[in-house]
Amino acid sequence: LSGLLDLQQAVPWQLQLQERWAAMKLLASKRTVDIPEGLSIEVKGRQVRVKGPRGTLTRDFKHTALDFAIVDEEVEKVEEDDEGNVTKEVVKTGKKKLLVECHFGKRKALAVMRTTTSHITNLFTGVSKGYEYKMRLVYAHFPININIEQDGTLVEIRNFLGEKRVRAVQMYPGVKCARSTAVKDELLITGNDVDMVSHSAALISGQCHVRKKDIRKFLDGIYIAERGLVVKEE
Repeated sequence: LSGLLDLQQAVPWQLQLQERWAAMKLLASKRTVDIPEGLSIEVKGRQVRVKGPRGTLTRDFKHTALDFAIVDEEVEKVEEDDEGNVTKEVVKTGKKKLLVECHFGKRKALAVMRTTTSHITNLFTGVSKGYEYKMRLVYAHFPININIEQDGTLVEIRNFLGEKRVRAVQMYPGVKCARSTAVKDELLITGNDVDMVSHSAALISGQCHVRKKDIRKFLDGIYIAERGLVVKEE
């Protein structure tokens, strides 16, 4: 017991304050997300729906203890007269913002709020620019053959390490696969939802894992080479 007391006394007072602050509940925490021009957003309960030129995406945040609202963007305008008196006025800019609030949240709840705003930002990027993953076919001796069926929603992998088995990968909804016209042995995975695009790429890569061989020597497979957007930024 004496050793435990000595250890507690050895902890600096700054760390003790940090532990107390981490356990404190904030009365209200809020974050805002700018709504880009040309996009529309609907909030119903904790369900967010975003519309853009590339389509519509919906995400449900019912598992979070957050409040969503669409508010007007406000800017504080400061004016000073000839006598030196300063007046402040809040002016609406006409733009809209998405407000995310968390009441009585601890550290984990505040982290969920930050993650939620990142998800909503990804929705805006998906419906406006889209996501694109580039995958490269790597082989040393047996060339990997790829057949794309059902309008780019089904990928068949043949002759991996000379095997006769045909590996079929079904793309997630809203995701399509195509061959690259610029680079040999390259696949393009495109879609609006970054989760669906990344999961589809992971399914293709996971079907080409080398088993019962030395992976330092047998490097065959299909690997993600680049992550980007369908609409390139200027």
